[in-house]
Amino acid sequence: MGISSGMGKKAGLAALVLATLLAGCGGNGNGASGGNNGSGNSGTATPAPSGSAGTSTSAPVKKVKVVLDWTPNTNHTGLYVARDKGFFLNHGLDVEIVQPPEGTAADTLVAKGEAEFGVGYQENITLARSEGLPLVSLAAVIQHNTSGFASPEAKGIKEPKAFEGKTYGGWGAPVEQEVISSLMQEQGADVGKVKIVNMGNADFFTAVKRNIDFAWIYYAWTGVEAELRGEKLNMVYLTDYSKKLDYYTPVLETSEKLIQESPDVVKAFMAGASEGYAYAISEPDAAADILIKAVPDLNPELVRASQKWLSPKYQDDAPRWGEQKAEVWTNYAEWMHEHKLLDTLPDLSKAFTNDYLPAS
Repeated sequence: MGISSGMGKKAGLAALVLATLLAGCGGNGNGASGGNNGSGNSGTATPAPSGSAGTSTSAPVKKVKVVLDWTPNTNHTGLYVARDKGFFLNHGLDVEIVQPPEGTAADTLVAKGEAEFGVGYQENITLARSEGLPLVSLAAVIQHNTSGFASPEAKGIKEPKAFEGKTYGGWGAPVEQEVISSLMQEQGADVGKVKIVNMGNADFFTAVKRNIDFAWIYYAWTGVEAELRGEKLNMVYLTDYSKKLDYYTPVLETSEKLIQESPDVVKAFMAGASEGYAYAISEPDAAADILIKAVPDLNPELVRASQKWLSPKYQDDAPRWGEQKAEVWTNYAEWMHEHKLLDTLPDLSKAFTNDYLPAS
């Protein structure tokens, strides 16, 4: 499974993960107590940890695992930096970074307690919370949604109404058609005139040379790869047409159980991760080299170019890396409910927390 088409694959998995979570964990997770304080922080049953996030611990090193959402890429650079530059270790953690087993989402492993932390998505956590499953977002890896619908420039798809009469390559998730439909509605276009097909494991560049006109991608990876290939794309970004689709993707996640039982571990992990992403923001070239060394199968040229494009977008206009706003969680949940992807709106004060981010 290639990461060049990771956004579309992620969108497909979002619709499937809830069933996996329900099967693996049961639907009776207890919600964390506490409400939103109005500043974007959500409460948990365990009070937020006190003390400086930058203070090294003298306690014995604790081994923890973080499961990626997909093949390693520049969304994950801060984690590799934190591990390989010793930031996690400075906070008393020996962090193992692993890819999810085939057919198992990071969300499932985190919810079942088989991994302490994971890389997830706002939409998955919203779905999980609607069923009472105990996943919690700890940080937004990227402050704004950088995904969109990409197509070769020659196909002339410059706006949503141009989707009419075209073929979209996806993975059969209901959210895909709903997102396409919502963008087309903004221009009075008809999603019924879009042919939606499953493009399997074909990557973007292979698919658009066959029977696909457009697909859903992260620009930071596939878009940058297109630049390197000299293949010009048209991009229809979700955020250009709907504020409600400016959601957090990806996020760092954990379980309520870990927050309640080991808040110091959560604090230590977020301190190290924050330092790792701060380094990736300020030193994109050096951070790219760390990722390349850690994952030598990656294309070094693509990693360096992607990192240069993405580093300014990790924090963007937020007061600190990772900060999450209640408005973003509410907007997207309402959008999901409006489009019948959620039966009921969950208590979003339990879905995320800023409490374990170091002070800005």
